[in-house]
Amino acid sequence: MANIVILGTQWGDEGKGKIVDLLTPAFGAVARYQGGHNAGHTVYLRGRKIVLHLIPSGVLHPGTLCLIGNGVVIDPKAFLDELEALKSIVAIREESIAVSRTAHLILPYHSLLERASEAALGERKIGTTCRGIGPAYEDKIGRRGIRVSDLCDAALLREKIFANTAAKNEIAVLRGLEPLDPEKIFAEYSEYGTRLAPFIKDVSRLLYETIRAGRPVLFEGAQGVLLDIDHGTYPFVTSSNPTAGGVCTGLGVGPTAIDAVLGVTKAYATRVGSGPFPTELFDEKGKLLAKRGDEFGATTGRPRRCGWFDAVAAAYACRINGISKVVMTKPDVLDVFPEIKVCTSYLYKGTPLGDFPVETEILERVTPVYETVPGWKTPVHGVKDFRDLPTEFKDFLKFIEDRIEAEAAVISTGVERSETLFRDDVLAGLIDLAAVRKGIAGA
Repeated sequence: MANIVILGTQWGDEGKGKIVDLLTPAFGAVARYQGGHNAGHTVYLRGRKIVLHLIPSGVLHPGTLCLIGNGVVIDPKAFLDELEALKSIVAIREESIAVSRTAHLILPYHSLLERASEAALGERKIGTTCRGIGPAYEDKIGRRGIRVSDLCDAALLREKIFANTAAKNEIAVLRGLEPLDPEKIFAEYSEYGTRLAPFIKDVSRLLYETIRAGRPVLFEGAQGVLLDIDHGTYPFVTSSNPTAGGVCTGLGVGPTAIDAVLGVTKAYATRVGSGPFPTELFDEKGKLLAKRGDEFGATTGRPRRCGWFDAVAAAYACRINGISKVVMTKPDVLDVFPEIKVCTSYLYKGTPLGDFPVETEILERVTPVYETVPGWKTPVHGVKDFRDLPTEFKDFLKFIEDRIEAEAAVISTGVERSETLFRDDVLAGLIDLAAVRKGIAGA
């Protein structure tokens, strides 16, 4: 079977957590390659809602190797708290979880300064989670970051914390903030180092050995393509690369290790935080999407902005990631709509645009051009066989497929693992569906 990337084709919140959890039984390892604990991957296990932030979504399958790559920024407290919370839900084998030695750490000054920065931007704020992810990546790129391996060397850790805290305190004082105590930070992170020590490993090597042994790997992305630091709606983006290229740099694997990219796309569109959103709805339809879709951020609880499906944006995401197969999530949210709109093009100053504009200043001013398709009279919620889907839904699906130039391989019709249907012919040779179905049956 193939090594597959799972990533979001929109602005995040597409339902990647469920899909990774669902497919995990067919893989030997699940590896997270970017982001931080700003991610919120929601999984339902026997009716219980579980939100994962750092640990890969395959962790609910005991024995699965769960790897956190060098492209992820780690808040040690968040990792340890999440691990303890999971132990009360599932049997956790600590030897099955690994954190890259070369991943960078989030420290207290990162979140402190991010909150101040967001406040200073006023109406032009990015809308981050203020958990220190962006500033941690800034320090990484600025070659002054502190890495996970530094936790294993007390003298080096102390030196780096004191030097960095002194520099950050200068900025904090200028912004009217209380300076931080480096001694206190050092003591706190020394303790984290002791607790994290069993998990600190060479993730790149573990992946190499897993693949060489013939066990397929599922690469798990956070956020979504349109939030990519290079290819998203800059500057209203995250600070890493959720796109498929982030797998190689964020895990230490070559591009030939990736056999396919599976994009997860919601049947409508949502966005959290600031930034352009061409199909956003401000009327009762938007409120109905939010209510039926329970559209609140899994990490922050913030209400998500909602709108119609944007085929221009989704086609762009598929193109730059080499996606030919997608997972459609939450079509059941649209069950009550007699008509459904899909954005199929943009107008900018009255002129049609042939592609998704990467310039935010243009995207903010485009006018979406919609095509309307009929809704389906029979609800799709919980449907598990493609043959049982209403004709109108199949027509909607084909309409989307044609415009994003990708086939729907999996359709999620509810939050539970069992509320999923697979198109076996589309997935042939990629995923061991027998193993996946066995996992569903045993859930």
